[in-house]
Amino acid sequence: MYNFLTGPALWATFIIFGGGLLLRIAWLYRLSRKKDQVVYNHASFAWGAKSILYWLVPWGSASMRLQPLFTLMVFVFHITLLMVPLFFCAHNILWDEAFGISLWSMPNLWADAMSVILIVAIIYLVIRRIIRSEVRILTGAWDYILLGITALPFLTGFLAFHQLGPYETLMIAHVLTGELLLILIPFTKLGHMVLFFFTRAFIGFEMGGRRGARSW
Repeated sequence: MYNFLTGPALWATFIIFGGGLLLRIAWLYRLSRKKDQVVYNHASFAWGAKSILYWLVPWGSASMRLQPLFTLMVFVFHITLLMVPLFFCAHNILWDEAFGISLWSMPNLWADAMSVILIVAIIYLVIRRIIRSEVRILTGAWDYILLGITALPFLTGFLAFHQLGPYETLMIAHVLTGELLLILIPFTKLGHMVLFFFTRAFIGFEMGGRRGARSW
């Protein structure tokens, strides 16, 4: 099972992940050309870049400064979500074996700490969705499921690395949930990992290029 998941299933996952994102971007671009053509009349690289940049910097926008704790947890969540899969030593060995790519490897202690921090951040986001009425009303069961699926590769990986349970079962669960997460990205809200840049640029065009107002 493990060999299948790290072989054919892994390649299929990357194909679905990459191909799905490209298809979704192409579909949304075509849709925007049809329904929001006016936005392109005010396209401005400067305003688009500023809109993206200010939302990539912690507390760079007014709305982020109004919610400092939430902003902190969101940035912590996204940073750890990217850092561990890309720069964990054991993952880098797999990157090298599969693609001949050798990335910088973080110390295992850092990966441990980031995994725990990510899970704490997810718990915070779940609690916030439950107790904040303005967020709860916009939250469906699928949102909680996506947060759970996001947490599982890190939780199972942490447990497997420290052998806190049946190692083979945990490793299969780790790889399976990680691949499931990648497959879901192009077809769910998780796609904002790429679509964020297009959305922020379009808002920059609309607010700045058309109205001369900041979007941050």
